[in-house]
Amino acid sequence: MAPLLKDELDIVIPTIRNLDFLEMWRPFFQPYHLIIVQDGDPAKTIKVPEGFDYELYNRNDINRILGPRSSCISFKDSACRCFGYMVSKKKYIFTIDDDCFVAKDPSGKDINALAKHIQNLLCPSTPLFFNTLYDPYADGADFVRGYPFSLREGVPTAVSHGLWLNIPDYDAPTQLVKPRERNGRYVDAVMTIPKGTLFPMCGMNLAFDRDLIGPAMYFGLMGDGQPIGRYDDMWAGWCVKVICDHLGLGVKTGLPYIWHSKASNPFVNLKKEYKGIFWQEDIIPFFQAATLSKDCDTVQKCYLSLSHQVREKLGKIDPYFAKLADAMVTWIEAWDTLNPKEGAQANGKPKGK
Repeated sequence: MAPLLKDELDIVIPTIRNLDFLEMWRPFFQPYHLIIVQDGDPAKTIKVPEGFDYELYNRNDINRILGPRSSCISFKDSACRCFGYMVSKKKYIFTIDDDCFVAKDPSGKDINALAKHIQNLLCPSTPLFFNTLYDPYADGADFVRGYPFSLREGVPTAVSHGLWLNIPDYDAPTQLVKPRERNGRYVDAVMTIPKGTLFPMCGMNLAFDRDLIGPAMYFGLMGDGQPIGRYDDMWAGWCVKVICDHLGLGVKTGLPYIWHSKASNPFVNLKKEYKGIFWQEDIIPFFQAATLSKDCDTVQKCYLSLSHQVREKLGKIDPYFAKLADAMVTWIEAWDTLNPKEGAQANGKPKGK
């Protein structure tokens, strides 16, 4: 049986090290094309195991391809992965960190995380009415009594957000309080995040429909030269969720699990996060209150509208947000340059519908 979406999906991996971890993923990843975004010193050689089809971009490549617009791509931070989203020409993206290994389900069987993400993306979401049996399209489940028949067709799924066994995705203060905590709970469930509800998106085990939501998957300005880090994926998630809600798209979370092998240093993390921990108390209400007009009928228009609101409202908190708003605009300009609209899907709705 041929791998699902073999010619329609790219796997994007940000890294600073040799990709030995791919050996464990070989049975699942080898049929697919990889886009590797090398962070840090571009003179360093990254070794990739033999037999994988891949292209690798370092900082010199990013500067060459984007020119002055390369300023929107973060340096010395995993946020650089979003460059891979931009240069891909596939409909779907799966992104994973290089410290994430194959997990096992309760029966001891290896979990093909990519296959489950694909299943999530190819099935509708139900953001308008919560189904108490979670994903009604899963085997052995359905819509429960009282679920409106008019909503059972669902909406297209734009994002599949997976979870992690072993090392949980905690912030630095929680890491410090619970240094030995490990996640061993395997919850066999996928659910749609309801419309109007935000969530903390993690980029280490994530898949999305690039045609439906790709231009909004910008991981912001983080890392070198910036006052904040480790908020790259969450920033993208807040923007994406607001836009998905506006355009009638769905976001799923739950299965699949990966095995997160390594806990990052909580003291280093605290240094990166501390401003974000304060700022998020204003950022989250901002996104909860953000509105998009009827004229915002493409992802790009929605994203540019959010950038203006970021400048106007969050710019009062710190000058960083004015800089971030500029980078959001630059990101869309770069995206549209590399992805001309004639051949791309940019209206947030499936082709032919």
